[in-house]
Amino acid sequence: MEFQYIALANELEQKIENGEYKAGDKLPSIRNLHTLTGLSLSTVYSAFIELEKRGVVQAREKSGFFIKPSLDNILPLPKMVSPPVRPQKVSVNALVEFIVEAGGDPAMLPFGTAMAAIELLPLKQISRVMRTVLSRYLRTSEIHYGPPAGIPVLRQQISKRLIGLTSKNDESEILITSGCMDAIQLCLRAVAKPGDTILVESPTFVCYLQLIEDLNMYALEVSADPVHGIDLNAVKKAIDQNKVNACILSPNFQNPLGFEMPEPAKKELVEMMAKKKIPIIEDDIYGDLYFGDTRPKTLKSYDQNGMVLYCASFSKTLAPDLRIGFTLPGKFKDQVKRLKINSVMTTSKLNQFIIAEFLKQGLYDRHLRKLRQAVKIQMANTARAVAQYFPPNTYITAPKGGLVLWVQLDKKIDGIKLFEEAIKEKIFITPGDICSGTGKYGNCIRISCGHPWNDKMEKGIAKLGKIIEMFLSHPRI
Repeated sequence: MEFQYIALANELEQKIENGEYKAGDKLPSIRNLHTLTGLSLSTVYSAFIELEKRGVVQAREKSGFFIKPSLDNILPLPKMVSPPVRPQKVSVNALVEFIVEAGGDPAMLPFGTAMAAIELLPLKQISRVMRTVLSRYLRTSEIHYGPPAGIPVLRQQISKRLIGLTSKNDESEILITSGCMDAIQLCLRAVAKPGDTILVESPTFVCYLQLIEDLNMYALEVSADPVHGIDLNAVKKAIDQNKVNACILSPNFQNPLGFEMPEPAKKELVEMMAKKKIPIIEDDIYGDLYFGDTRPKTLKSYDQNGMVLYCASFSKTLAPDLRIGFTLPGKFKDQVKRLKINSVMTTSKLNQFIIAEFLKQGLYDRHLRKLRQAVKIQMANTARAVAQYFPPNTYITAPKGGLVLWVQLDKKIDGIKLFEEAIKEKIFITPGDICSGTGKYGNCIRISCGHPWNDKMEKGIAKLGKIIEMFLSHPRI
């Protein structure tokens, strides 16, 4: 005979699986369930403890029990695609411009842009810090140009944050940039020239491909797994068979797959590239957006030869418009610094002071804890909605951090046509085709989870599912 608390736990878990309770929702109080079910208080409490053991709910002190956000076992993971392992020219800029312009309407449901919603940013604290900094800034001579490497106080604060994440933690190694992509482009120009071959994960972040195209270089795409990241056997084969001049890789919560490379694999990758003297440009912009208990290590933490050029910024987590990023370029520091001097000379000192003060006051870590929890809930709810409303033969990633989900659809689906039809319904998504130069991801889309989940967002995913079903029913549309 089944115990009463087990029966109640099973009933509640079924309601959660059916979507009656969403990730982050609070369960009814013990007293309310006691009144509704007629069960004793101790039986209801035991049911909650049973759900907690199953990993379905989590207790919050003096607040009750809440649905625990989870991305596990919602749908099968996308299947790996093996692109041709040969350097090739890429041409994505025209398609990207079309997509960006189409998605510029503020009325669009924002599933296309990988950024946190303004509601999730600490605007009051930023505003307070801005007033403090601006008052101090205008009373001094700080309005003049700053040092090309960045102001010392910001570099000191960043250096403190990087303890344990880089092999050589010294503020003199840090160069402040205008965002993460600025750091990446400076690093790439420092280590490679037109005509060179750049190894990237496949699928990859579209801006890498745009940069490679603009610099007249070749992209060498290597398949990546949605859980473990880039295939090291395929990497070894690629660098043995081709003259690879540099890599651009994102081992922590990569955009778009969201994988986190295992630590042994990170170490092996760094050692493999060091033996071939191939520089690695590491994009760690999502490293702070981890959903687990500890921040993952970086490729830079295994770098013994200065061959890893580490790049990150505060754009995804704090203040996109301030455009403050940074790089630790290792042995290429002088070349990167020279390129910055020859292009923009310096980065806004006022914006640097704002970020430095925010870090100095300890506000950033408090904000990150809230942001990580919010994004995790949003991602879990988005994934469950995809599972509920999308047709069979849908596959989805289960990231342990970051901002995006990668969805693989039936092979009959054309992601560009799906994008165009979704735009008509005011739904902005990213077609997978722009994440590769190979044409291998035409039936994939990327969905951003940076905005709070609500009925409007759920209806958007439901509508998207209906559009996909329409294409499957009428493939010639």
